[in-house]
Amino acid sequence: MKKPLHPESLMMTHGYQPELSEGAVKPPIFQTSTFVFKTAEEGKAFFEVAYGLREKGQDEQLGLIYSRINNPNLEILENRLCLWDKADDCAVFESGMSAISTVLMEFLKPGELLVYSSPTYGGTDHFINDFLKRIGVSSVSINAQDSKEAILAKVKATGKADKVGLIFIETPSNPTNALIDIAMCKTIADELSHEEQQVKLAVDNTYMGPVWCHPLAHGADLVMYSATKYIGGHSDLIAGAVLGNTQDMIRVKTLRTFLGNMASPHTCWLLTRSLETLKVRMEQQAKGAQDVANFLMTHNQVDKVVYLGNLDEKSAAYKIYKKQYSSPGAMISFEVKGGEKAAFKFLNQLHLIKLAVSLGSTESLIQHPASMTHAGIAPEEKIKMGITESLVRVSIGVENSEDLINDIAQAFDAIK
Repeated sequence: MKKPLHPESLMMTHGYQPELSEGAVKPPIFQTSTFVFKTAEEGKAFFEVAYGLREKGQDEQLGLIYSRINNPNLEILENRLCLWDKADDCAVFESGMSAISTVLMEFLKPGELLVYSSPTYGGTDHFINDFLKRIGVSSVSINAQDSKEAILAKVKATGKADKVGLIFIETPSNPTNALIDIAMCKTIADELSHEEQQVKLAVDNTYMGPVWCHPLAHGADLVMYSATKYIGGHSDLIAGAVLGNTQDMIRVKTLRTFLGNMASPHTCWLLTRSLETLKVRMEQQAKGAQDVANFLMTHNQVDKVVYLGNLDEKSAAYKIYKKQYSSPGAMISFEVKGGEKAAFKFLNQLHLIKLAVSLGSTESLIQHPASMTHAGIAPEEKIKMGITESLVRVSIGVENSEDLINDIAQAFDAIK
């Protein structure tokens, strides 16, 4: 029997037939808005599936209609992304927030309750606590320290335990690397489900993915990514992705069709290119992060380092880490002694590491969450989340780790 190929090998060819594109070894950019139907009957059949009027036949493919609905570049990319998470289907969006907001709008309606983990990305937090609130969706936050019993108690205290529409967790959390047990959250979703409402579990896996964690394998119904980050990995595009089972993804893709927030052919082409080097990039980033974290752990100007590779083996977080992840990743958060003033001085002295708010790219990036990505969160809430004025977050790139350590060392020396 022929052995199946690994995802990193399939990233070169999966879902693409060169003979359909003049033998080009790589997919061309299908920079077109519209596709021609062979017959009126074919056009009718394509639209019936695209608009969710009927399910596809066993061997039927969704035909090309219009690039708001589908495009060869979009389909090739989505097929390849499915391989990492072993998902039935994937939807790629024009940004990570487009992916997240579409899921939240599709699986929540006015009067329902969202259970979400905190801290989470600042944009997500704002969407939950501002936009969803304005359309009548209430929410309750949970954190990494909460047990299953504590989470259920929080939900019941809202008086809406029977109206939970979705559980949304970001793990590891941005920017504190806090871990939440995906399987535990699935059991909570199941317990809160009833005949009239199946509670879904959605996981933002941006910090880890899609190489180092596969949330669907741990019970998640949907997994989301800011594809801008590791998947794109070159700080030259904005995109997002959602993956899950066929039925849930029909809902996601149908709403995407009418919101019109799919990724463009050129963005999809760039992401397809990036997938070919995804694993080797992430492995190099993880290796560099371990070296940098070890240096920070012993530095006398650092109060605290949060990095998954250095968790206490007796801690609850370590047990979750060993169960859910295959690598500690490349994200490090640490506190600079001296508060915001010292943290700013340190950031301003860096040369190789760039002061910017994204992550997962080939270049190392560093930022100050309290005043940047999480600036919109109330001060008292930031303290509860562990987002202090001393905290900085660094995303390690593919540079030589010795050079990164030297850059950090000289920045600390300059602020002594």
